Amino acid sequence: MTHMNHDEGDEGKPLAGKVALVTGASRGGARAIAVELGRAGATVYVTGRSTRGKARESGRPAETVEDTAELVTAAGGEGIPAVVDHLQAEQVQALAERIDREQGRLDILVNAIWGAEHLVERGKKMWDCDLDKGLRMLRLGIETYYVTSHYLLPLLIRRPGGLVVELTDGTAEFNNGHYRAPFAFDLAKFAPFRMTWALSEELKEYGCTALGLAPGWMRTEAMLDAFRIAEENWRDGCKVDPTFAISETPLFTARAVAALAADPDVARFTGDSLSVGTLARQYGFTDADGSAPDSVHYFQEYMRTGQAPNPDDYR
Repeated sequence: MTHMNHDEGDEGKPLAGKVALVTGASRGGARAIAVELGRAGATVYVTGRSTRGKARESGRPAETVEDTAELVTAAGGEGIPAVVDHLQAEQVQALAERIDREQGRLDILVNAIWGAEHLVERGKKMWDCDLDKGLRMLRLGIETYYVTSHYLLPLLIRRPGGLVVELTDGTAEFNNGHYRAPFAFDLAKFAPFRMTWALSEELKEYGCTALGLAPGWMRTEAMLDAFRIAEENWRDGCKVDPTFAISETPLFTARAVAALAADPDVARFTGDSLSVGTLARQYGFTDADGSAPDSVHYFQEYMRTGQAPNPDDYR
């Protein structure tokens, strides 16, 4: 087994000696999470299907797992790339065996696969949507989480204190009261909360925690491309959609995961559905610009009134 040598008492590296797996980490929020866990000193396995020299299903430029792993290492951790299709059970099983062989442990599992935005057919009824696209969305948003947990949790439960974070879209409370159309998108984004609750029940006896985490409107690479803007001029997106003013960088979610992973009392959240904005108030972290966007309450007010609130009241 290979292990990094860390000073466990180094306050700047609260995750020194910890091993993490972040799925779907070639770009977006998952990439930022992997880097931030590395900044905290963790060894981070990063998975995705995009490797150097191979095109993406979504047609986007090939941001790759190798790129992410290098960023993790540069941040102060150890980044280890693994090309894995999490819909292929044998590939996920081989990943679990590799982590066991190389590290002998897994402390943090972040399920963050999506990559299905190009499949979403807005404004269509369920029966008018393309069935194959809908089923693909469900596989990417639900089946990948199930397969990954099936093979990796036996490694995580070896030690008390293990943490499972399921990323999705909107908190359970928010999604209960708002239809996240279209049908397959709504189902794919709500199911992980039930999965989280179920896992929290199964993990209790092992002293491990499972929770659901809802980022706000993340300015990922794909989102910036969709608005035809860059991070430097992101506020220009508000001309297209005024609610874009509450958007946040992927770093905000990454800091939430790092704070959870370093919290010795994280078990108090097991089974819960949490928003990044709520955790920012509890832990005291901010986004890159020093603000702390509260997207959940912002959009609750927006849906209640039909008017975009003043974003300054929610940052």
